[in-house]
Amino acid sequence: MTQQRVYNFSPGPAVLPKPVLEEAQKELLNYQSTGMSVMEMSHRSKAFESILADADSGIRRLLKISDDYAVLFLQGGASLQFSMVPMNLYLQGHPVDVVQTGMWSKKAVEELAKLGEYRVVASSEVDRFTYIPSVDRTMFNQDASYAYITSNNTIYGTQWQVFPDTQELPLVADMSSDFLSKSVDVSKFGLIFAGAQKNIGPSGVTVVIVKKELAKRASVDLPTMLQYRTHIQHGSLYNTPPTFGIYIISLVTKWIEKVGGLSILERMNQEKAAILYQAIDESMFYTCPNHLSSRSLMNVVFRIQDNREDLETLFASEAAKHGLLELKGHRSVGGLRASIYNAQPKEAILELVSFMKAFEKRHG
Repeated sequence: MTQQRVYNFSPGPAVLPKPVLEEAQKELLNYQSTGMSVMEMSHRSKAFESILADADSGIRRLLKISDDYAVLFLQGGASLQFSMVPMNLYLQGHPVDVVQTGMWSKKAVEELAKLGEYRVVASSEVDRFTYIPSVDRTMFNQDASYAYITSNNTIYGTQWQVFPDTQELPLVADMSSDFLSKSVDVSKFGLIFAGAQKNIGPSGVTVVIVKKELAKRASVDLPTMLQYRTHIQHGSLYNTPPTFGIYIISLVTKWIEKVGGLSILERMNQEKAAILYQAIDESMFYTCPNHLSSRSLMNVVFRIQDNREDLETLFASEAAKHGLLELKGHRSVGGLRASIYNAQPKEAILELVSFMKAFEKRHG
């Protein structure tokens, strides 16, 4: 008997579009009459080069990326980018300007500090990262190496609604958890990176969009694999790339286009989040700790009245029995969290809200 699919609220690896999974299943043993799986074919083959080109062009079309930028498919996750970014972009004697909004920006700073100096322009840590701090262009030092932000915070459930204007200073953004969830003006950034496993594919692929001119900053003495210019020159094929993950990304970009593009997808994400936040705000049983202006459309965090950890544990356990999985909050903050990325269907949100109301009646 086939197990019925559940509603997966995991922060990552996360839910993927069902049509994408069905297409991959159909092609798993024999990709487009090649007689082999994508997982078996050479990354130097014409078939895979076509897949890579599809993934590249799909991202470029969706984000309207100019030829001034390279789109790279790397490995090592966002965690490697915490080191690669300063290795390639840091200029000695020019501290990096950082906006501190959560654990992942703090981890990035820990790696940055091993390689150079930095300055915290703004931080919401004093209030447990419950909001995105206000910043304006005057707060950034135009002589800095670059400015650094995390666009969406999976642990704390906050998200930049409007990106900072850093003028001529290159802006670097970790967009791992909201990449391709809405339209973004790439020309306002020097570099964007994103682990695929939230919105666009399986774990194992990291997408990097970098201005080619900026990539020239790196010392030629850097290890070859850690230079962006290496991967630009070799079109993400310097070494064996994560082939199957790139294939899934190519399918996801096509799925987004079939949905209607990023503007339609953003409206869908707004609608899903609004349903869940409304259920929380109208209840005296559930609360969301985050400021209204900073709430994430991707990761909705909430608590049960008086931060009742016993009830939160019971909530996650009972929800799982109803096919609503991975609702426990991050171990560092506790509480509950529903990750509602692009592929999360509206039906999942409605089922969750229904369960929340029933749980409140039993325990409120």
